[in-house]
Amino acid sequence: MATPADWLAGARPRTLPAAVSPVVAGTGVAAYVDGSVWWKALLALVVSLALQVAVNYANDYSDGVRGTDADRVGPMRLVGSGTASPSAVKRAAFLAFGVAGVAGLVLAATTAWWLVAVGVVCVLAAWFYTGGSKPYGYLGLGEVMVFVFFGLVAVIGTTYVQTETWEWAALYAAVGVGALACAILVANNLRDIPTDTIAGKRTLAVVLGDRRTRLLYAALVVLAAAAVGALAVVTSWWVLVGLGFLVLGVPAMRTVLGGATGPGLIPVLQRTGLAELLWAVLVAAALVACG
Repeated sequence: MATPADWLAGARPRTLPAAVSPVVAGTGVAAYVDGSVWWKALLALVVSLALQVAVNYANDYSDGVRGTDADRVGPMRLVGSGTASPSAVKRAAFLAFGVAGVAGLVLAATTAWWLVAVGVVCVLAAWFYTGGSKPYGYLGLGEVMVFVFFGLVAVIGTTYVQTETWEWAALYAAVGVGALACAILVANNLRDIPTDTIAGKRTLAVVLGDRRTRLLYAALVVLAAAAVGALAVVTSWWVLVGLGFLVLGVPAMRTVLGGATGPGLIPVLQRTGLAELLWAVLVAAALVACG
């Protein structure tokens, strides 16, 4: 039987900055525009974290039953390693989806009921990333969906539930956060090109190949920096403090462009996740201070 430590590892805590960052950035924009509604920000955080954990367990389950994780280089997977049964991991994923759903319903009831439809789409996107008969994660669309849901939807949605207005600042913040969330997945898929190719998993990295995938990672880091500049134009120049994320982003980019492979790319995942969180914290701090 899987131990609590195994279940924690299966939830992939190193990916959680990708769930926290959009809520932090979106709340920063809300604070700048019209003042934050902190209890809604906390509920948005619950939704984001629960969805991240759910998609991690769902991927563990779906990749495990397909045999994609049989020869993984990265962290342990519950199903692929035989540590937990597929049915148990599937139940864990549904439980996390349920937590996200309850918190999301409260936000919809206190903001706008059409948000329920957005939540349903988010859950379906999380499940069918590697689930179903034709998972889009196997068709090179994973990065696109990460940008949309953990960038655009998460940041703009967090701002909207607190202000109930459309804000250009939220869009620029979403681009920055989404770019780094994509970079995490790009680094992960770059590491897994050999095993994914054998398993028939056509990620974007498999389609692009090694060299172009490394260039894509670098482009996403640059895009995140450009988003800081765009956000500063529509809010305050103090937001440029957000460029401090490059302290982590540049070394990670050097590792990727330097040709690291396999286990050598694992630290890049952690640095990129922390770079995304630092981007969001620095930008949000500047927006709160200037709001």
